[in-house]
Amino acid sequence: MTQQFSKPVLNNLTFAELQENIAQCQLCAADLPLGAKPIVQLSPSAKILIAGQAPGRKTHDKGRPFDDASGKRLRSWLGVTEAQFYNPQLFAILPMGFCFPGSYSKADKQSGDKPPRKECAVKWRQDVLAQLKHVELTILVGKYAIEWHLQQKMSVTQSVANWQSLWPHTLVMPHPSPRNNIWLKQHPEFEAEIIPVLKQRVASLVATS
Repeated sequence: MTQQFSKPVLNNLTFAELQENIAQCQLCAADLPLGAKPIVQLSPSAKILIAGQAPGRKTHDKGRPFDDASGKRLRSWLGVTEAQFYNPQLFAILPMGFCFPGSYSKADKQSGDKPPRKECAVKWRQDVLAQLKHVELTILVGKYAIEWHLQQKMSVTQSVANWQSLWPHTLVMPHPSPRNNIWLKQHPEFEAEIIPVLKQRVASLVATS
């Protein structure tokens, strides 16, 4: 596991206290280009946990996780409706960073959004996970969630190739962003072989909620 996602001691907050504290968090506001705006979806009764990266600019503006092209593809992969996806009793959505971290500029010689702020996982993640006692399936979206939850540095490709070793309680997947279209074309087995199994598992959990 990378040092930036080290795990702290739990603070033993109630769920209501935890939600209120997250909503008011200003921990790294000074280092965020648009200020702090934590975006999560939580309920202690959720059966499925989606552990993502961090809100993008569109998510920051709309205030709802995965309300973009990535979310549309993700819901297709899960086989659920928009109403089901945004039902916190079914899905907890917990990114590694709760706020938009900003995007790289041309001067950075990189593209896309910056990594999630490290302070967020250290401050909040263990407390939130301790409250999600009914989660039966955790979906790790992208390398930051994979590294933190699996406690080892591993590429998305390696993780997906070994998905059966974690199933049926955990599934790793690439980020559903259109930026990963090339990866999906190079690894057609993900959508051809893994997604049907995922849909079946999600349908079973949704039906019993």
